[in-house]
Amino acid sequence: MNMNDAAAAAGADARVLERLLAQRHSCRAFLPQAVDAALLRRIFATAQRTASWCNSQAWQLAVTSGAATERLRAALLAAVDAGTPRQSDFPFPSEYTGVYQQRRRECGLQLYQAMGVARGDKEGAARQARENFRLFGAPHVAVLTSDPGLGVYGAVDVGGYVQVLLLAMQAHGVAAIPQAALASYSDLVKRELGIPGERRMVCAISFGYEDAAHPANGYRTSRAAIEDVVQWVDA
Repeated sequence: MNMNDAAAAAGADARVLERLLAQRHSCRAFLPQAVDAALLRRIFATAQRTASWCNSQAWQLAVTSGAATERLRAALLAAVDAGTPRQSDFPFPSEYTGVYQQRRRECGLQLYQAMGVARGDKEGAARQARENFRLFGAPHVAVLTSDPGLGVYGAVDVGGYVQVLLLAMQAHGVAAIPQAALASYSDLVKRELGIPGERRMVCAISFGYEDAAHPANGYRTSRAAIEDVVQWVDA
């Protein structure tokens, strides 16, 4: 391959990546249709190419389908409705301040507006938050854990895997939403899915096919300009 061909191929690859990133969004309403098992294996095989610290490949996954998804969904909703105390294997953010709070608030307001939840409507907000534990109606959920001995770097590696997995799903027309909320019931999730208790749950990803007509899928979040996040150091 000559230099011109290589540049053209690289440009084509870059455009595909840019398109996938632009199209991908967190899906908050799914159709009941399951994803074919062969396609799932292909998607997860692609994600296995994720880079990791010393190639440790810290991630382990439990991926549900059918009755297993319904069992987990029912257990989570029962815990939420009963007011079961929550706990997580990793501490959640202690607070959001400044620009981080602004971005978080913007995302929440967009969702509430799309769903017709007025500002100050606590019942409506709680009802929408409960959807996290209904898995937004998804037919599948992947629960991602890391080894406790790998500490924060194991969690970082799982985070990298999440991003590659989301792009692989997008490339195959599968919608998804990464969820930290489910990690707030980490013991319950691990117990229901037979995950060893010592594993540390990082997050979950609910996935399937998007219900494009649902209002929860009718908005898109913004991204900061690179000038806001990148410091160029030349000398």
